[in-house]
Amino acid sequence: MNMFLRKLILGLLLIALSGGAAFAQARIATVDLNKVFNGYWKKKEAEATIKERGAEIEKELKSMVDDLKKARENYQKLVSDASDQAVSPEEREKRKKLAEDKLKEVKEREDTAQQYNRSASTSLDEQKKRVRDNIITEIRNVIVAKAKKEGFSLVIDSAAETINQTPFVLFNNNDNDVTEAIIKDLNVGAPSQVSATGEKGNEKKPDKKK
Repeated sequence: MNMFLRKLILGLLLIALSGGAAFAQARIATVDLNKVFNGYWKKKEAEATIKERGAEIEKELKSMVDDLKKARENYQKLVSDASDQAVSPEEREKRKKLAEDKLKEVKEREDTAQQYNRSASTSLDEQKKRVRDNIITEIRNVIVAKAKKEGFSLVIDSAAETINQTPFVLFNNNDNDVTEAIIKDLNVGAPSQVSATGEKGNEKKPDKKK
C-alpha cells in the first residue's frame, strides 16, 4: 500500500510538471510531516496515554504469569506427594486425582494468559493506529486550510522518501516551507504548559518566603 501511494504521488507530480508554464506559475509549499507530527502536542499526549495503557497490560500479564508459576509449583508438589510410597494406595490415588485437577487448572491459566496477551496486544495496536490516523487527519486539515489561505496549489512533504528509500525532495530552499507555521497553528489550543512548538515548558515554582 505504501509503495502504491508513493508511486501515485510521484506520478501526480510528474503529470503536474508536464503542465509546463501553468505549473511554473503555481505556488508550491513544503512541510516536514515528521517534524509536524512529532511537534503536535496531541501526539505527545497520545503517547503518554498509550504508554500508561501498556503498563497496565504488562502489570496484569505479570500477575497472571506469577499465578501460573505458583500453580505449576503446586502441581509439581502434588505429583511428588502422589508418588510417596509411605502412604496407602488409596491416599496416593487421592493425591493423583488432586494433581490431575491442578494440571487442568495450570492449562486453563496458560490459555487465559495467552489469550489476554493476544487480545491486549491487538487492542493496543488498534488504539495506536486509530490515534495516529486521527492525528494525521487533523494535521492534513490544518495544512489544507493553510494552503488555501496562502494560495498554494501544492504542498509537498519534504520528509517523504521514494520506494528506494531516497529523499523524494532533492532540493528545497525553504522559501515556502510552512512546517513551523503548521506546528504553531496545531498547538494553538494546547494546554497552558505546552508551548507553540509542542514542547512542555518549565513550570516556575513559587518563591519561598525567607
